[in-house]
Amino acid sequence: MICSILETIGNTPLLTIAGSNKANEGQVLFKYERYNPGGSIKDRAAMYIINEAERRGLLKPGGTIIESSSGNFGISLAMIGAAKGYRVIILVDPKTTKSNLALLKCFGAEVIVVTEQDDTGSYHKTRISLANKLAKEIDKAYRPDQCFNLLNSEAHYKSTAREIMDDCSNQITAFITAVSTGGQLGGISKYLKTFAPHVQIIGVDAVGSSIFGGDTHSYRIPGVGLGWTPMNLNMDNIDCTYKITDEQAFLTARAFARNEGILMGPSSGACALVALKVAQELTPQDRVVCMIADGGERYIHTLFNDEWIEQQGFAAKVKMETIRAMAQELQPWSQSPAASANYRLDLTQSLDVPESTLHMNSELLRRDCDTHDSCIYID
Repeated sequence: MICSILETIGNTPLLTIAGSNKANEGQVLFKYERYNPGGSIKDRAAMYIINEAERRGLLKPGGTIIESSSGNFGISLAMIGAAKGYRVIILVDPKTTKSNLALLKCFGAEVIVVTEQDDTGSYHKTRISLANKLAKEIDKAYRPDQCFNLLNSEAHYKSTAREIMDDCSNQITAFITAVSTGGQLGGISKYLKTFAPHVQIIGVDAVGSSIFGGDTHSYRIPGVGLGWTPMNLNMDNIDCTYKITDEQAFLTARAFARNEGILMGPSSGACALVALKVAQELTPQDRVVCMIADGGERYIHTLFNDEWIEQQGFAAKVKMETIRAMAQELQPWSQSPAASANYRLDLTQSLDVPESTLHMNSELLRRDCDTHDSCIYID
Protein backbone atom coordinates (compact mmCIF):
# COMPACT_ATOMS: atom_id res chain seq x y z
CA MET A 1 0.00 0.00 0.00
CA ILE A 2 1.37 3.43 -0.99
CA CYS A 3 0.08 6.33 1.14
CA SER A 4 1.04 9.46 3.04
CA ILE A 5 1.97 9.30 6.72
CA LEU A 6 -1.35 10.89 7.69
CA GLU A 7 -3.33 8.25 5.81
CA THR A 8 -2.02 5.61 8.22
CA ILE A 9 -4.03 7.00 11.14
CA GLY A 10 -6.57 4.50 12.51
CA ASN A 11 -7.25 0.79 11.99
CA THR A 12 -5.20 -0.13 15.06
CA PRO A 13 -5.23 -3.74 16.34
CA LEU A 14 -7.06 -5.41 19.20
CA LEU A 15 -4.62 -7.43 21.32
CA THR A 16 -5.32 -10.44 23.51
CA ILE A 17 -3.48 -10.86 26.83
CA ALA A 18 -3.44 -14.62 27.18
CA GLY A 19 -0.83 -14.67 29.93
CA SER A 20 -2.77 -12.33 32.24
CA ASN A 21 -6.37 -13.11 31.32
CA LYS A 22 -7.72 -16.34 32.86
CA ALA A 23 -9.81 -18.78 30.82
CA ASN A 24 -12.75 -18.66 33.24
CA GLU A 25 -13.28 -14.91 33.05
CA GLY A 26 -14.24 -12.29 30.46
CA GLN A 27 -11.89 -11.85 27.51
CA VAL A 28 -9.88 -8.62 27.69
CA LEU A 29 -8.96 -6.98 24.38
CA PHE A 30 -6.56 -4.03 24.26
CA LYS A 31 -7.26 -1.44 21.56
CA TYR A 32 -3.60 -0.65 20.92
CA GLU A 33 -3.29 2.95 19.71
CA ARG A 34 0.50 2.95 19.69
CA TYR A 35 0.31 1.96 16.02
CA ASN A 36 -0.96 5.35 14.91
CA PRO A 37 1.89 7.23 13.18
CA GLY A 38 2.18 9.77 16.01
CA GLY A 39 2.16 6.94 18.52
CA SER A 40 -1.14 7.58 20.28
CA ILE A 41 -4.92 7.78 20.03
CA LYS A 42 -4.65 11.57 19.88
CA ASP A 43 -3.73 11.35 16.18
CA ARG A 44 -7.38 10.61 15.42
CA ALA A 45 -8.92 13.73 16.97
CA ALA A 46 -6.02 15.97 15.94
CA MET A 47 -6.36 14.95 12.28
CA TYR A 48 -10.15 15.29 12.35
CA ILE A 49 -10.04 18.77 13.91
CA ILE A 50 -7.33 20.05 11.55
CA ASN A 51 -9.16 18.71 8.49
CA GLU A 52 -12.36 20.38 9.64
CA ALA A 53 -10.54 23.66 10.34
CA GLU A 54 -9.09 23.61 6.82
CA ARG A 55 -12.47 22.83 5.30
CA ARG A 56 -14.07 25.76 7.11
CA GLY A 57 -11.25 28.18 6.29
CA LEU A 58 -10.19 28.54 9.93
CA LEU A 59 -6.70 27.24 9.13
CA LYS A 60 -5.05 28.39 5.92
CA PRO A 61 -1.64 27.88 4.29
CA GLY A 62 1.06 29.62 6.28
CA GLY A 63 -1.04 29.39 9.44
CA THR A 64 0.05 28.58 12.99
CA ILE A 65 -1.45 25.84 15.16
CA ILE A 66 -1.39 26.71 18.88
CA GLU A 67 -2.39 24.17 21.52
CA SER A 68 -2.18 23.39 25.23
CA SER A 69 -1.07 19.77 25.69
CA SER A 70 0.95 17.77 28.20
CA GLY A 71 2.11 15.40 25.49
CA ASN A 72 0.24 13.19 23.06
CA PHE A 73 -2.18 15.66 21.46
CA GLY A 74 0.63 18.15 21.02
CA ILE A 75 2.82 15.49 19.42
CA SER A 76 0.00 14.57 17.03
CA LEU A 77 -0.43 18.21 16.02
CA ALA A 78 3.33 18.63 15.61
CA MET A 79 3.44 15.62 13.29
CA ILE A 80 0.47 16.88 11.28
CA GLY A 81 1.95 20.36 11.13
CA ALA A 82 5.23 18.97 9.80
CA ALA A 83 3.38 16.95 7.14
CA LYS A 84 1.17 19.85 6.08
CA GLY A 85 3.63 22.72 6.44
CA TYR A 86 2.15 24.60 9.41
CA ARG A 87 3.98 26.34 12.22
CA VAL A 88 3.10 24.63 15.52
CA ILE A 89 3.36 26.05 19.05
CA ILE A 90 2.66 23.70 21.97
CA LEU A 91 2.25 24.79 25.59
CA VAL A 92 3.33 22.09 28.02
CA ASP A 93 4.03 21.93 31.77
CA PRO A 94 6.67 20.45 34.13
CA LYS A 95 4.93 17.04 34.08
CA THR A 96 5.68 16.62 30.38
CA THR A 97 8.32 13.90 29.93
CA LYS A 98 11.72 14.46 28.34
CA SER A 99 10.77 12.04 25.59
CA ASN A 100 7.61 13.98 24.75
CA LEU A 101 9.54 17.25 24.66
CA ALA A 102 12.09 15.67 22.33
CA LEU A 103 9.35 14.37 20.02
CA LEU A 104 7.64 17.75 19.86
CA LYS A 105 10.90 19.41 18.89
CA CYS A 106 11.91 16.72 16.40
CA PHE A 107 8.70 17.48 14.46
CA GLY A 108 9.67 21.16 14.48
CA ALA A 109 7.18 22.39 17.09
CA GLU A 110 8.00 25.38 19.26
CA VAL A 111 7.57 24.47 22.93
CA ILE A 112 6.58 26.79 25.78
CA VAL A 113 6.77 25.36 29.31
CA VAL A 114 4.09 26.84 31.60
CA THR A 115 5.20 26.63 35.23
CA GLU A 116 2.39 28.57 36.92
CA GLN A 117 -0.14 26.30 38.63
CA ASP A 118 -3.86 27.00 38.54
CA ASP A 119 -6.31 26.92 41.45
CA THR A 120 -6.53 23.10 41.31
CA GLY A 121 -2.78 22.58 41.70
CA SER A 122 -2.49 21.59 38.04
CA TYR A 123 -1.46 23.60 34.98
CA HIS A 124 -4.43 23.13 32.68
CA LYS A 125 -6.08 26.52 33.14
CA THR A 126 -2.87 28.52 32.95
CA ARG A 127 -1.77 26.64 29.82
CA ILE A 128 -5.14 27.15 28.14
CA SER A 129 -5.29 30.85 29.02
CA LEU A 130 -1.85 31.49 27.56
CA ALA A 131 -2.63 29.46 24.43
CA ASN A 132 -5.79 31.51 23.86
CA LYS A 133 -3.86 34.75 24.39
CA LEU A 134 -1.20 33.75 21.85
CA ALA A 135 -3.86 32.72 19.34
CA LYS A 136 -5.23 36.27 19.41
CA GLU A 137 -1.81 37.85 19.06
CA ILE A 138 -0.36 35.69 16.27
CA ASP A 139 -1.55 36.26 12.72
CA LYS A 140 -3.34 33.35 11.00
CA ALA A 141 -3.35 31.30 14.22
CA TYR A 142 -5.74 28.43 14.89
CA ARG A 143 -6.55 26.79 18.24
CA PRO A 144 -7.66 23.13 17.98
CA ASP A 145 -8.70 23.53 21.64
CA GLN A 146 -9.00 19.87 22.66
CA CYS A 147 -10.56 20.72 26.03
CA PHE A 148 -13.51 22.72 24.71
CA ASN A 149 -13.87 21.75 21.04
CA LEU A 150 -16.69 19.23 20.59
CA LEU A 151 -15.05 17.99 17.40
CA ASN A 152 -12.71 16.13 19.77
CA SER A 153 -15.47 13.70 20.72
CA GLU A 154 -17.08 13.70 17.28
CA ALA A 155 -13.84 12.32 15.83
CA HIS A 156 -14.12 9.23 18.03
CA TYR A 157 -17.86 8.92 17.46
CA LYS A 158 -17.33 8.78 13.70
CA SER A 159 -14.23 6.58 13.55
CA THR A 160 -12.85 4.94 16.69
CA ALA A 161 -16.15 3.62 18.03
CA ARG A 162 -17.23 2.14 14.70
CA GLU A 163 -13.81 0.58 14.24
CA ILE A 164 -14.04 -1.13 17.63
CA MET A 165 -17.53 -2.48 16.99
CA ASP A 166 -16.63 -3.74 13.52
CA ASP A 167 -13.50 -5.51 14.81
CA CYS A 168 -15.54 -7.18 17.56
CA SER A 169 -18.44 -8.09 15.26
CA ASN A 170 -20.61 -5.91 17.53
CA GLN A 171 -20.01 -8.28 20.47
CA ILE A 172 -18.82 -6.23 23.44
CA THR A 173 -19.92 -6.42 27.06
CA ALA A 174 -17.89 -3.54 28.50
CA PHE A 175 -15.74 -0.70 27.20
CA ILE A 176 -13.06 1.02 29.32
CA THR A 177 -11.00 4.12 28.65
CA ALA A 178 -9.32 6.97 30.51
CA VAL A 179 -10.70 10.49 30.61
CA SER A 180 -8.82 13.76 30.25
CA THR A 181 -10.32 16.18 27.74
CA GLY A 182 -13.26 13.80 27.37
CA GLY A 183 -12.92 13.22 23.64
CA GLN A 184 -12.46 9.47 23.41
CA LEU A 185 -14.73 8.60 26.34
CA GLY A 186 -17.35 11.11 25.23
CA GLY A 187 -17.44 10.16 21.56
CA ILE A 188 -17.22 6.40 21.98
CA SER A 189 -19.78 6.30 24.81
CA LYS A 190 -22.21 8.36 22.72
CA TYR A 191 -21.88 5.92 19.83
CA LEU A 192 -22.23 2.81 21.99
CA LYS A 193 -25.23 4.13 23.91
CA THR A 194 -26.88 4.94 20.58
CA PHE A 195 -26.16 1.72 18.69
CA ALA A 196 -25.23 -0.81 21.41
CA PRO A 197 -26.90 0.38 24.63
CA HIS A 198 -26.22 -2.93 26.40
CA VAL A 199 -22.48 -2.17 26.55
CA GLN A 200 -21.29 -1.03 29.97
CA ILE A 201 -19.24 2.17 29.66
CA ILE A 202 -16.53 2.59 32.28
CA GLY A 203 -14.45 5.75 32.69
CA VAL A 204 -11.07 5.81 34.43
CA ASP A 205 -9.35 8.80 36.01
CA ALA A 206 -6.55 9.58 38.44
CA VAL A 207 -7.03 9.99 42.17
CA GLY A 208 -6.63 13.75 42.55
CA SER A 209 -8.64 14.72 39.47
CA SER A 210 -12.22 15.96 39.83
CA ILE A 211 -13.63 15.15 36.38
CA PHE A 212 -15.88 12.61 38.11
CA GLY A 213 -16.30 14.81 41.17
CA GLY A 214 -14.38 14.79 44.46
CA ASP A 215 -11.44 16.79 45.73
CA THR A 216 -8.50 17.86 43.60
CA HIS A 217 -4.83 17.46 44.44
CA SER A 218 -1.61 16.74 42.57
CA TYR A 219 -0.91 13.36 40.97
CA ARG A 220 1.83 11.89 38.77
CA ILE A 221 -0.17 10.09 36.05
CA PRO A 222 0.31 12.12 32.83
CA GLY A 223 -2.37 12.54 30.20
CA VAL A 224 -5.43 12.33 32.46
CA GLY A 225 -7.34 14.53 34.84
CA LEU A 226 -8.81 18.01 35.02
CA GLY A 227 -10.30 20.19 37.72
CA TRP A 228 -13.68 20.01 35.98
CA THR A 229 -15.85 17.77 33.79
CA PRO A 230 -15.08 18.55 30.13
CA MET A 231 -17.83 19.56 27.70
CA ASN A 232 -16.89 16.69 25.38
CA LEU A 233 -18.21 14.20 27.93
CA ASN A 234 -21.91 13.54 28.50
CA MET A 235 -21.88 11.84 31.89
CA ASP A 236 -25.35 10.39 31.28
CA ASN A 237 -23.64 7.94 28.90
CA ILE A 238 -21.22 6.63 31.56
CA ASP A 239 -22.30 3.66 33.69
CA CYS A 240 -19.42 3.44 36.14
CA THR A 241 -16.20 5.26 37.02
CA TYR A 242 -12.95 4.34 38.76
CA LYS A 243 -10.17 6.47 40.20
CA ILE A 244 -6.72 4.88 40.21
CA THR A 245 -3.69 5.89 42.27
CA ASP A 246 -0.29 6.74 40.81
CA GLU A 247 1.23 3.57 42.24
CA GLN A 248 -1.51 1.31 40.85
CA ALA A 249 -1.19 2.82 37.36
CA PHE A 250 2.60 2.73 37.20
CA LEU A 251 2.93 -0.80 38.59
CA THR A 252 0.29 -2.17 36.21
CA ALA A 253 1.94 -0.65 33.14
CA ARG A 254 5.32 -2.09 34.19
CA ALA A 255 3.79 -5.51 34.82
CA PHE A 256 2.26 -5.68 31.34
CA ALA A 257 5.59 -4.79 29.75
CA ARG A 258 7.34 -7.58 31.68
CA ASN A 259 4.60 -10.23 31.48
CA GLU A 260 2.92 -9.61 28.12
CA GLY A 261 5.50 -7.67 26.12
CA ILE A 262 2.99 -4.82 25.75
CA LEU A 263 4.26 -1.29 26.31
CA MET A 264 1.79 1.29 27.60
CA GLY A 265 1.79 4.57 29.48
CA PRO A 266 0.58 5.12 33.05
CA SER A 267 -2.97 6.19 32.12
CA SER A 268 -3.33 3.01 30.06
CA GLY A 269 -1.96 1.06 33.00
CA ALA A 270 -4.84 2.48 35.05
CA CYS A 271 -7.33 1.32 32.42
CA ALA A 272 -5.73 -2.13 32.14
CA LEU A 273 -6.06 -2.61 35.90
CA VAL A 274 -9.77 -1.80 35.71
CA ALA A 275 -10.13 -4.15 32.73
CA LEU A 276 -8.72 -7.01 34.80
CA LYS A 277 -11.20 -6.16 37.56
CA VAL A 278 -14.19 -6.14 35.21
CA ALA A 279 -13.10 -9.36 33.46
CA GLN A 280 -12.89 -11.17 36.80
CA GLU A 281 -16.61 -10.55 37.28
CA LEU A 282 -17.65 -11.79 33.81
CA THR A 283 -17.79 -15.08 31.89
CA PRO A 284 -15.66 -16.30 28.94
CA GLN A 285 -18.49 -15.35 26.59
CA ASP A 286 -18.05 -11.67 27.51
CA ARG A 287 -15.64 -9.23 25.87
CA VAL A 288 -14.02 -6.28 27.65
CA VAL A 289 -12.43 -3.76 25.28
CA CYS A 290 -9.84 -1.55 26.98
CA MET A 291 -8.26 1.46 25.30
CA ILE A 292 -4.45 1.55 25.44
CA ALA A 293 -3.90 5.13 24.36
CA ASP A 294 -0.17 5.02 23.63
CA GLY A 295 3.03 3.00 23.98
CA GLY A 296 5.67 3.16 26.67
CA GLU A 297 8.65 4.64 24.83
CA ARG A 298 7.65 8.13 25.95
CA TYR A 299 8.01 7.12 29.59
CA ILE A 300 11.45 5.50 29.47
CA HIS A 301 12.89 8.16 31.79
CA THR A 302 10.08 7.82 34.34
CA LEU A 303 7.72 4.84 34.26
CA PHE A 304 10.33 2.39 32.94
CA ASN A 305 13.28 3.83 34.85
CA ASP A 306 13.89 1.65 37.94
CA GLU A 307 15.72 4.41 39.78
CA TRP A 308 12.92 6.93 39.18
CA ILE A 309 10.25 4.43 40.22
CA GLU A 310 12.07 3.65 43.47
CA GLN A 311 12.45 7.37 44.16
CA GLN A 312 8.65 7.62 44.04
CA GLY A 313 8.44 4.89 46.67
CA PHE A 314 7.10 2.27 44.23
CA ALA A 315 8.36 -1.27 43.70
CA ALA A 316 10.57 -1.72 40.63
CA LYS A 317 9.39 -5.30 40.10
CA VAL A 318 5.90 -6.69 40.47
CA LYS A 319 4.29 -10.00 39.50
CA MET A 320 1.13 -10.17 37.44
CA GLU A 321 -0.60 -12.13 40.18
CA THR A 322 -0.02 -9.14 42.46
CA ILE A 323 -1.63 -6.90 39.85
CA ARG A 324 -4.58 -9.26 39.49
CA ALA A 325 -5.06 -9.26 43.26
CA MET A 326 -4.86 -5.47 43.25
CA ALA A 327 -7.52 -5.38 40.54
CA GLN A 328 -9.81 -7.65 42.52
CA GLU A 329 -9.74 -5.21 45.44
CA LEU A 330 -10.75 -2.20 43.32
CA GLN A 331 -14.03 -0.50 44.10
CA PRO A 332 -15.88 1.85 41.72
CA TRP A 333 -15.61 5.53 42.45
CA SER A 334 -19.21 5.97 41.29
CA GLN A 335 -21.97 3.86 39.79
CA SER A 336 -24.10 6.92 39.05
CA PRO A 337 -21.52 9.25 37.48
CA ALA A 338 -23.98 11.84 36.18
CA ALA A 339 -24.86 12.76 39.77
CA SER A 340 -21.28 13.86 40.48
CA ALA A 341 -20.58 15.75 37.25
CA ASN A 342 -18.45 18.83 37.72
CA TYR A 343 -19.24 20.94 34.64
CA ARG A 344 -17.86 24.48 34.61
CA LEU A 345 -19.49 26.33 31.74
CA ASP A 346 -18.16 29.60 33.18
CA LEU A 347 -14.65 28.55 32.13
CA THR A 348 -15.40 29.35 28.50
CA GLN A 349 -15.48 33.00 29.53
CA SER A 350 -12.80 33.05 32.22
CA LEU A 351 -10.33 31.17 30.01
CA ASP A 352 -11.33 33.23 26.96
CA VAL A 353 -12.19 30.25 24.76
CA PRO A 354 -11.90 31.29 21.07
CA GLU A 355 -15.04 32.39 19.24
CA SER A 356 -14.32 29.85 16.51
CA THR A 357 -14.62 27.03 19.06
CA LEU A 358 -17.81 28.41 20.58
CA HIS A 359 -19.38 28.87 17.14
CA MET A 360 -18.43 25.34 16.13
CA ASN A 361 -19.87 23.90 19.34
CA SER A 362 -23.15 25.77 18.89
CA GLU A 363 -23.47 24.37 15.39
CA LEU A 364 -22.79 20.81 16.58
CA LEU A 365 -25.25 21.14 19.45
CA ARG A 366 -27.98 22.44 17.14
CA ARG A 367 -27.38 19.55 14.76
CA ASP A 368 -27.65 17.01 17.59
CA CYS A 369 -30.83 18.63 18.86
CA ASP A 370 -32.37 18.57 15.38
CA THR A 371 -31.35 14.94 14.87
CA HIS A 372 -32.34 13.49 18.24
CA ASP A 373 -35.06 15.90 19.40
CA SER A 374 -33.01 16.64 22.51
CA CYS A 375 -29.46 17.83 23.04
CA ILE A 376 -27.01 14.99 23.62
CA TYR A 377 -24.41 17.24 25.19
CA ILE A 378 -24.69 19.71 28.01
CA ASP A 379 -27.61 22.14 27.86
